[in-house]
Amino acid sequence: MSVAERLQQLGIALPPVAIPAAAYVPFVQTGSLVFISGHIAKKPDGQPWVGQLGVNMATEEGQAAARSIAIELMGTLSAAVGGDLSRVKRIVKVMSLVNSAPTFTEQHLVTNGCSELLGEVFGPEVGAHARSAFGVAQIPRGACVEIELIAEIQA
Repeated sequence: MSVAERLQQLGIALPPVAIPAAAYVPFVQTGSLVFISGHIAKKPDGQPWVGQLGVNMATEEGQAAARSIAIELMGTLSAAVGGDLSRVKRIVKVMSLVNSAPTFTEQHLVTNGCSELLGEVFGPEVGAHARSAFGVAQIPRGACVEIELIAEIQA
């Protein structure tokens, strides 16, 4: 099954590339690697998904936020490859920043919301990736999670 068919089967429509909120670009390609800038979690209305894990958010809500970021990341990745996600050879790395209390220790579980969807959409050969998940004191606009991605693409 193709990536496009998997997205359709999951009922996922990829959004257009978001306009950067500061002095950066949404993605940069160098050689066969595409670096996708960090995307913050957003609610369906487009507003930041605000919260702090371990204070006013549970792990499950953080996972949902991370999953929503995966959809945004794939939208940006799609733009980077001219709309053809079949050009993605490998999701190389995901880095996740989780706005969390000092005592919260489930950043890795929050980030699974993103990682699991990428694996489901791209399959185990392409979607399996290296990953880091960090707890941080704050994220821009008060968002609960921010995630960036590196992918290898075919020429």
